[in-house]
Amino acid sequence: MIIKSQKGRGRKIHLLLDDEYRLTTDVDFWLENYIPDGTDIDDDEWKELQLKINYRKAFNKCADLLSRRSHSVKELREKLLKTVDERSADLAIEKYIELGYLNDEEFAKGYAEHLFNTKNYSRYQVKHELIKKGIDGQIISNIIDDNETNAAESIIRIINKLYLTKLRAEGGKEKVIAALMRRGFSYSDIKEAFKRIENE
Repeated sequence: MIIKSQKGRGRKIHLLLDDEYRLTTDVDFWLENYIPDGTDIDDDEWKELQLKINYRKAFNKCADLLSRRSHSVKELREKLLKTVDERSADLAIEKYIELGYLNDEEFAKGYAEHLFNTKNYSRYQVKHELIKKGIDGQIISNIIDDNETNAAESIIRIINKLYLTKLRAEGGKEKVIAALMRRGFSYSDIKEAFKRIENE
């Protein structure tokens, strides 16, 4: 197979095999791994080049995504697989774990803290969200057990923000209790919250 390169838009380099487009990389990669136009390469050499290109793409994509916010391993992998193959995605993820930029436990702690304190989520809701992010069950249990957020205080904040009007309507208390239970709060915590509201 005869390889050729063509300059694309911006910093893109398009690679062709036997005059047929196959893959796009960037100028930096091509300067480091340059193969002169007209070089005859075999299947193994092409596969090795593809892996290098896709790994670089996955590595750079990881950097871009992690610079915006922290991710769990699962969600980062799902995003990578939209543009690169599994092997390249997994290699890039392994590298970022090794470098200390990707850590499910640290991610889960920060995410749970945000859900508890900013979103006023119940323990059940936080657990559900962490499961969706692919966090290990033991890590979730530890985080939930270590949580010092007062459920009654979270409920009071939710009521003040969302349910005050409904609470004043006829039969409103029962509806608000039902809504809070759907959010995963226990009846005892809801009862405690109402007791505090009444006392205030």
